[in-house]
Amino acid sequence: MKRKLILFLTVQFIFLLKSYAQIPSDIDLVLLNGKVITVDHHFSILEAVAIKGDRIVAVGSTNEIRKFASNKTKIIDLGGRTVVPGLIDFHAHPEGASISELEEEIPDVHSIADVLNWIRMQSQMKKPGEWIRYPKLFFTRLQELRQPSLAELDSVAPQNPVFLNGSYGGMINTAAMRASGITAATQNPGIAKDKIGALTGFIRSSAFGLLKLPPQKSISPQERMNALETMLKKYNEYGVTSVCSGGGDYTTFTTYQELNKLKRLTARIFQNIILSKPASINTLIDTLKSFKFSTGYGDSMVRIGAIKLTLDGGILTGTAYMRKPWGKKAQEIFGFEDSMYRGVINYTKDELIAFVKVANELNWKFTAHCTGGGGVDLLLDVFDEVNKLKPIRPRRFSIIHGNFFTYPSMMRMNALGVYADVQPAWFYKDADAMKYILDAETLRTFHPYADMVEAGVTLNGGSDHMVKLDANTSINPYNPFLAMWTAITRKTERGTGITLAQGISRELALEMYTINNAYGSFEESLKGSIEPGKLADLAVLSDDYLNCPVDAIKNIKSELTILGGKIVYDSGKLKSAARNSFMQRKSLTK
Repeated sequence: MKRKLILFLTVQFIFLLKSYAQIPSDIDLVLLNGKVITVDHHFSILEAVAIKGDRIVAVGSTNEIRKFASNKTKIIDLGGRTVVPGLIDFHAHPEGASISELEEEIPDVHSIADVLNWIRMQSQMKKPGEWIRYPKLFFTRLQELRQPSLAELDSVAPQNPVFLNGSYGGMINTAAMRASGITAATQNPGIAKDKIGALTGFIRSSAFGLLKLPPQKSISPQERMNALETMLKKYNEYGVTSVCSGGGDYTTFTTYQELNKLKRLTARIFQNIILSKPASINTLIDTLKSFKFSTGYGDSMVRIGAIKLTLDGGILTGTAYMRKPWGKKAQEIFGFEDSMYRGVINYTKDELIAFVKVANELNWKFTAHCTGGGGVDLLLDVFDEVNKLKPIRPRRFSIIHGNFFTYPSMMRMNALGVYADVQPAWFYKDADAMKYILDAETLRTFHPYADMVEAGVTLNGGSDHMVKLDANTSINPYNPFLAMWTAITRKTERGTGITLAQGISRELALEMYTINNAYGSFEESLKGSIEPGKLADLAVLSDDYLNCPVDAIKNIKSELTILGGKIVYDSGKLKSAARNSFMQRKSLTK
């Protein structure tokens, strides 16, 4: 036994000598005296990292890594701070979010009173006839769990058209109806009416085109690029070094490429390409076939992501396609009359099979916006059929949102290698409303992270950040530590604990925003963990993620964010490290 131990230690020592012998002498940067959570296969926790160029060349103890520093090496003493791999947000919309507050700040509203007070102030500042618009107002996030009524809107803005846009539904006032020519005689299923045929003010997305909205203020390409650069730098403040842009096109892709050429890109981009449904599925397929590039095209900074379709609506407007009818409470809240209503669905099974089959043949990763359990099951039926023709596992198909996962659906995802692109921010913001609206059986399937992990489903963590610039008050907050805290504690914005057994460990929550997301973009050999040979994307945290009080997790920020070996965010709190670096260099040259 003793001889075996000696032999093992000897082999390990030789391995380490060979590894370190390959490390170049001219190291650019070393981080010492830290708690480095590598998120490698063993979830190793070490002390120090050595970086040359844009790559990590060694990870180990402070004494081991210090030896490779020269008088030209920048040395940062972490003072015991925690280091994690650069975080990856696997579903965000920075393009739209970045310009959402160019004209004015959008208020963070939590009640009908908040909404009405804001509209009243807007009406006092604007001329009669000028529109008042609130982007992405989801009324189920309000304390009252309802839309402002038509009478309430009219009382605070009698002379100004009001449009509260909730993506898949919204609310307008009488002035907006008058400006848009909408009357009780208007024949459009998207215009809601009460039992006697009077307009209620509620309008579904299918009727948004009826609104005579003023043209959006023109924004130049340069203004958009400036705003996008600012948005990404805000992500950097929370340790985010990579983003999957949830929906864009090749123009969006080239915008990011241009930012990169100008050395203004501070996060790596995996750009999904979203397609809108035309009159014919064949037209959609022809469009797909016409594309010159597919998933993975690009470089380590900007790559083409998945091809994406929009399958259904949303849970906050009662338009998600569910496994069974939404139910009586949903009827009351969302105002639909059909007791068998399950939500909207944009494609038939045959249409989806035809499209996804071609996407798979052309080596695209396929994904879809899908917010209801019925949509999840439909997609899995489609994936099953396409998989029979050509295995889909290598393409790492995913379901964006999903929200409602049963055990059978999880097992099918595991068998097919389908990833779950989930947003804990939705649980944080919306679980209270879902608890009120849904029956207990359906609620148990809402974001069941622990069960999904146990079933072998890979969870990709994202924010779905869309509107506002602030990390915590945005419509869908993008603070990844708030998301991790939510996944761990199962607490909501209102402090409610819901389906607590579905909470996951801190380690698993961190993996959702690091190595899991690297797998989702086929980049696990490049990023997602702190290992030699990988890109030097790191974040030095303001608190000990693994050991701080659990409620402190949501308040963590980055103190230093490094992208490809270069600092892209510095809080200034590590400035004392400069003095440490000077003293360490001095000792090295003795």
